[in-house]
Amino acid sequence: MNPPPTDTPATPQGGAPGSIAAAGPVPPTPATPPRGPDPRPANPRWARPALLALLLVTAVLYLWSLSASGYANQFYSAAVQAGSESWKAFFFGSSDAANSITVDKPPAALWPMALSVRLFGLSSWAILAPEALMGVATVGVLYAAVRRRFGAGAGLLAGGALAVTPVAALMFRFNNPDALLCLLMVCAVAAVLRALADGRTKWLVLAGVCFGLGFLTKTLQAWLILPALAVVYACCAPVALRKRFGQLLLAGVAMVVSGGWWVAIVELWPASSRPYIGGSQHNSFLELTFGYNGLGRISGNETGSVGGGGGRRGGGGWGETGITRLFSADMGGQISWLLPAALILLVVAVVVLWRARRAIAAEQAAQRAEFLVWGGALLMTFTTFSFMSGIFHQYYNIALAPYVAALVGMGATLMWRRAGRLGASVLAVTVAVTAAWSYVLLNRSPEWLPWLRWTVLVLGLAAALGLLLSLWTGAREQDEAPAEDGAPTTPQEPTRPHTPHAPRVPRVAGRLAVIAAGVGLATSLAGPVAYTLDTVNTPKGGSIITAGPAVQGGMGGPGGGRFPGGRMPGKWRGNTNGGTAAGAFGGAPGTGGGQATGQGRPQGQGGWSQGRPGQAGRPAFPGGPGGAAFGKRAGRMGGMGGLLNGSKVSAKAKALLEKDAADYTWAAAAIGSQNAASYQLATRKPVMAIGGFNGSDPSPTLDQFKKYVADGKIHYFLAGGREGAGGREGSARAGGFGGFGGRGGPGGGSGGSSKITSWVEKNFTKVTVGSATFYDLTARKG
Repeated sequence: MNPPPTDTPATPQGGAPGSIAAAGPVPPTPATPPRGPDPRPANPRWARPALLALLLVTAVLYLWSLSASGYANQFYSAAVQAGSESWKAFFFGSSDAANSITVDKPPAALWPMALSVRLFGLSSWAILAPEALMGVATVGVLYAAVRRRFGAGAGLLAGGALAVTPVAALMFRFNNPDALLCLLMVCAVAAVLRALADGRTKWLVLAGVCFGLGFLTKTLQAWLILPALAVVYACCAPVALRKRFGQLLLAGVAMVVSGGWWVAIVELWPASSRPYIGGSQHNSFLELTFGYNGLGRISGNETGSVGGGGGRRGGGGWGETGITRLFSADMGGQISWLLPAALILLVVAVVVLWRARRAIAAEQAAQRAEFLVWGGALLMTFTTFSFMSGIFHQYYNIALAPYVAALVGMGATLMWRRAGRLGASVLAVTVAVTAAWSYVLLNRSPEWLPWLRWTVLVLGLAAALGLLLSLWTGAREQDEAPAEDGAPTTPQEPTRPHTPHAPRVPRVAGRLAVIAAGVGLATSLAGPVAYTLDTVNTPKGGSIITAGPAVQGGMGGPGGGRFPGGRMPGKWRGNTNGGTAAGAFGGAPGTGGGQATGQGRPQGQGGWSQGRPGQAGRPAFPGGPGGAAFGKRAGRMGGMGGLLNGSKVSAKAKALLEKDAADYTWAAAAIGSQNAASYQLATRKPVMAIGGFNGSDPSPTLDQFKKYVADGKIHYFLAGGREGAGGREGSARAGGFGGFGGRGGPGGGSGGSSKITSWVEKNFTKVTVGSATFYDLTARKG
């Protein structure tokens, strides 16, 4: 096989690769390793144009029709709008500009979006464009990190694989914190790799800063890969052992400072003059960090959460846990297309490069360390996601995407350069496994592009066979070469210098290998590309979203465990605004529960399950377990629709809230953050989110709410969850989640929000506007 251009240092002609003779005289080892020549391969002429093309295509992919998703996740969009109006709300990450309660995450992910809105005004584009640009930056950083040791070809393959990973395309076009977290983690890994290359402390400190900022983005999830990276550096860094631990200590200090300054201010700030910490039960960010957003995600004990429970093997309502979790129906299409290939290439590469452990082949040792870094990050994240029992959404898998892409790019390049029997065999097996797994994933959506799965399977297996045939052809050409030349090759004949990374390959075999490898690469990426294009062309909104088309046997989000095996029955067609889980709630806005619809794609934000034109929407849940019984339970809990998705606000309701809004601190109050967010974004006036995201946080208490009303700070109270949602106030329909909508919206069945709802209904005048019901808190009954 003819390898791609590379300037990997050639082995001198005096000995075998990796031997002392090959390396020549060994100079004395200095106390501090010298800052030697830059280990980066020289860029071939095509590298820079190819990189620019990759970044341009990624930018177009992530920015294309970006505003079709409206405000995407209105929970975060409302906080962005608040931060653009109030610097205090900006600092704390408040849900409204009057600072009643924060989102249930630290605010770092909100800051770029809020600054964009301050500059360009409130719009879908201003909110989502920074996320798309983060995606482009992540691809660029990943390319640079991989190219440094493995060359431009490997960097382009890794960057391209990341760009077309479905869950990456999903989240880099959405406003959840995961986009910024992914960028920071790739930057952290890149900095650690630079530190491993030259032993400089500044790179490790920079990695610590990235981890600290990651903590301010999504708390403890940012530290999942920290142990793996620290262990690899402690074992492989090119400095004395004592200095390694000193550098790691400095990096830890940088991490604590960059992530802890905000936490210290929040914890020391008087609670009476700052917003309530959303997601906590005692107004504490530390409680939020180690409880609801921390260890609770691992154990499933998440106080204040909804859903969960009832699932098998520890997953509760968030799916079964276990080693196959990320390959399951609702997870596989998001991330696992190249996951088997990454694992195969990781194992083979480490085994092959491990032979350098007693040699002085520094290049191979450095390559091995990089595989250990990316592989350690992958395995730590994969294991945690596979076995965590708490809240787990499909889109969390974006965290794995750069690690998978890097290992595929590095591993495929390493095997290609080695050529010979091992390289071709490993690549053939990898291509065959990837083609077979792509067929399985595509077969889960049998009515979506049915020709693609067979094309991928047949061409993928043909490419694998071609790689194997190149071995046989090459061996035959070598055997026949002396007879064809008319004379045997003598040692005195001039030979072309070559390295063990780029052995001479007979011409026909090399061409066959190149063609087979090209076909194998195309078939391996065909499935992810198709999923990604479907994702880009489908508006997304709400709290639970997925990439690609609907699949058979997908999970239903909260309460999914109520069905046998926690899975949805039947075959689904079309796509959803809210993805697999969100669409599981059956019924479009205003249709009531349990109705399958054939409406076109949803426009803007909000919405439920909707099929494409001419197709049926997803079926509602049947009666029985998860139907009537669960519907009644849902009715008591209230308003699941407003919990997961915002609502469409009518012009009359908007006008009602805007009238005299300047005379009040909050134009209205609603149970749950999504309910409040819809009206806040429509009116651009503060709307209090009672109980936070789940409606279960004790903020405000009934006494506090009464005082706000007595002081004339709140004008209206929104009843019944949300306008235009399926179900009616107090109803619980057998036939699916469309009947959610008990009193008070999310959490309305118990606790402070329920008490507030009862007190308001008893004492104030009802105002009906279309399908929405408000209570005028300035007009008491009789």
